[in-house]
Amino acid sequence: MTKIIPVEQAVGMVLPHDITEIRTEEFKGRAFRKGHIIKAEDVERLKRLGKDNIYALELGPDDIHENEAAELMAGALAGPGTSVSGEPVEGKLNIVAAHDGLLKVDVESLYRFNLLGEVMCATLHNNTPVKKGEQLAGTRLIPLVAKREIVNSAVNLAEKNGGLLKVARLRQAKAGLIITGNEVFHGRIKDAFEPVLRKKLERLGSEVVAVRFAPDSVETIAAEIKACLDEGADLIITSGGMSVDPDDVTRQGIARAGAQDIVYGTPVLPGAMFLVGYIGKVPVLGLPACGMFHKITIFDLILPRVLCGEKITREDIARMGHGGLCRQCKTCVYPICGFGK
Repeated sequence: MTKIIPVEQAVGMVLPHDITEIRTEEFKGRAFRKGHIIKAEDVERLKRLGKDNIYALELGPDDIHENEAAELMAGALAGPGTSVSGEPVEGKLNIVAAHDGLLKVDVESLYRFNLLGEVMCATLHNNTPVKKGEQLAGTRLIPLVAKREIVNSAVNLAEKNGGLLKVARLRQAKAGLIITGNEVFHGRIKDAFEPVLRKKLERLGSEVVAVRFAPDSVETIAAEIKACLDEGADLIITSGGMSVDPDDVTRQGIARAGAQDIVYGTPVLPGAMFLVGYIGKVPVLGLPACGMFHKITIFDLILPRVLCGEKITREDIARMGHGGLCRQCKTCVYPICGFGK
C-alpha cells in the first residue's frame, strides 16, 4: 500500500527506494539512496528529478520490496563460479564471474523465469568467455513492490538446478599440433598456423607440448598424431587439408589414428569444413585453412567448450548455424559481438 505525499510536505520522511538521476551522455546513477531522510534543501533537486510527490510505503505480510526481492533472486540465480556484487542499487543487483572461464546459462529456465512477469534477469549470451569480476547478469523486481508469491516462484525456479548462471573453469590442456600439407612440409611456404594456434591456446591457459609437420599422407598424419599422444598431448589440433581437394587427406589421417565420433562440417562461417572427433578421451580438432586467414573462426567458439570438458556432438554443431555468420568487421571486437551467439 502506498500513500502519495507532495514533496514539500515530505521533509523528514525516509525514502522508500533509490531515486535515479540521468544527465544525457554524462551520468546515470543513484541521486538519493533508499533510507535517505529528506531535508528541506533536497526539495528543489527532487523536483528537478521529476519527483513532485513521494511515496510512503506500508508493506503487508504478502508484499516484498524491490531490494529484498533483488537479493533473494540474485542469490538463487548465481551458481558455481559466480558471485553477487554488492548491494542493490536502484533496485538492481548484478551477478559477476568469480573466476575466468566460460559462462553457461540455463537458457530455457531463464526464459521461464522471465515469463513469470514482474521479475527480470538479463544475461550475457551462453558460452561467452568471461574474466573474473566481469558482469554476467543483472536482476531486479520491475515494480517497487510486488507480491512475495511471485518472487518465491522465481527463486524456486532458479534454485532448482543450483542456479541459472555458472562459470566453468577451463582446463590447462597440453596440445599437440600437426601442421599438414606438402607445401609446408617441403618448405615451399612458411607455416602460419603454429604461431596463431599457440597464441590462442596460451590465452586460454593451455600450452603446446609438441609440433609436428606432415605431408599430404594419410599414414604420416596418423603417425604424427600418435607421436603427439605419446609425448603427453591431451588435445590434438590439426591444421589444413580439410577441403574436398584430392590432396587434402587430413580427415582420413585423423580417422586412421583412431578417432571416433567424428563430426565433419559445420553451419559456421568461417569454419564450414571444421572437424571434431575423439581418440579415447582426447579431443581432436581439425582446422580448415580459414583459421590461418581469419582472426576469429569456429575454432574460437569450440575450443573453450572443449576445454570445459564438453563432448561436442552433431546436434551441438547444428545449433551453431543461428549466429554462426561472422560479419568480418574491420576492427574485430569478439566476443563482444553476435558471432556464435
